[in-house]
Amino acid sequence: MKKHSARVAPLSACNSPVLTLTKVEGDERPQESPAPTEVQMQGGAEVGGRGNRSCWKCSITQLKKFFWGVAVILCVCSSWSGSTQLAKSTFKKFDAPFTLTWFATNWNFLFFPLYYIGYVSKSTEKQSPQQRYRECCQFFGDNGLTVKVFFTKAAPFGVLWTLTNYLYLHAIKKINTTDVSALFCCNKAFVFLLSWIVLRDRFMGVRIVAAILAIAGIVMMTYADGFHSHSVIGIALVVGSASTSALYKVLFKLLLGSAKFGEAALFLTILGVFNVLFITCIPVILYFTKVEHWSSFDAVPWGNLCGFAVLLLTFNVLVNFGIAITYPTLISFGIVLSVPVNAVVDHYTSEIVFNSVRVIAIVIIGLGFLLLLLPEEWDVWIIKLLTHLKVRKKEENTEGNGDIGPGLQIKSRRVQPPKSTFTH
Repeated sequence: MKKHSARVAPLSACNSPVLTLTKVEGDERPQESPAPTEVQMQGGAEVGGRGNRSCWKCSITQLKKFFWGVAVILCVCSSWSGSTQLAKSTFKKFDAPFTLTWFATNWNFLFFPLYYIGYVSKSTEKQSPQQRYRECCQFFGDNGLTVKVFFTKAAPFGVLWTLTNYLYLHAIKKINTTDVSALFCCNKAFVFLLSWIVLRDRFMGVRIVAAILAIAGIVMMTYADGFHSHSVIGIALVVGSASTSALYKVLFKLLLGSAKFGEAALFLTILGVFNVLFITCIPVILYFTKVEHWSSFDAVPWGNLCGFAVLLLTFNVLVNFGIAITYPTLISFGIVLSVPVNAVVDHYTSEIVFNSVRVIAIVIIGLGFLLLLLPEEWDVWIIKLLTHLKVRKKEENTEGNGDIGPGLQIKSRRVQPPKSTFTH
């Protein structure tokens, strides 16, 4: 019997007739069969006992996965909000968002080494780094990672990666971190719209509503500061960052499909290589043209830069590989929870005004984000749940009306009066 995945729900694992049949067929039968009643009692006890043990194991597995999910939520929320706040404070000493983006993206080199360390510690079949690299390169095609593949399937994503992070960091310079983190949550709505148009994904009315809420939240967020040029530019930058992030995800699914953990780690490492080879010239140009200039390298806050890079690397590791230990929905909760965390920090460290329009805009965007987390079959699940509850309640009412005591049942019959035998 194959070992079932931890994703199987406890109820389906225990109540599945296929599982029960397999277990019964696998039992050893005695040569002399007992009486029919004994067969039913023993079979029921064995199947029931094994079913209860299976349910218990599944429940423990799901419980562990949930607790891991809580830990991942806290780590995702703290790393994302922490990197945002640290970038905000870094710009007070080091006003160079593109250089900060380039520096943090270089740390993508560590993805594949970190993955290989985890692979060696967990896998029973050990492979050398070269063997593992060649196997993961099959993700790009039969020929592996060639120069043509590098420029056609990796370089465009390197540009989108850099552009997404740069627009996000540049927006932090213009507006407060609460608005930036809330507006960036709209990228999930943009992913749905692009997937619906480009990938022909299934149409879902609830996700259209979520996209409308996201757009309404963007408009209200712009109105919250009175359409000043400074805030409008900042909002446009973060919306552009959310759009390029959505384009990155949709193009990845369109051109490359889905990737395993090793393939994803190798791909992110290749983005770091692209960043070093082809993006390094841009910070140099910005430095000598004094667009992003600093007095000396000793004045650079290396602690802030390294701290930001570590937090951003941690966030990307959790988002890309956290599904190995918990549910993807819980990871997304960590992103949206960073909004109130940033709001609390901004309340004590900046002069942000939480007027009614801004609060409503944040709530609307958060609600749209949560609606997008609903699974595709959520309406079918709700209908099945309501039907099950209705049938169960009807059965309980029937048992309550039919049984008034042990061993005594009342059948509902219509009492008819005795016919008279008197004849006129």
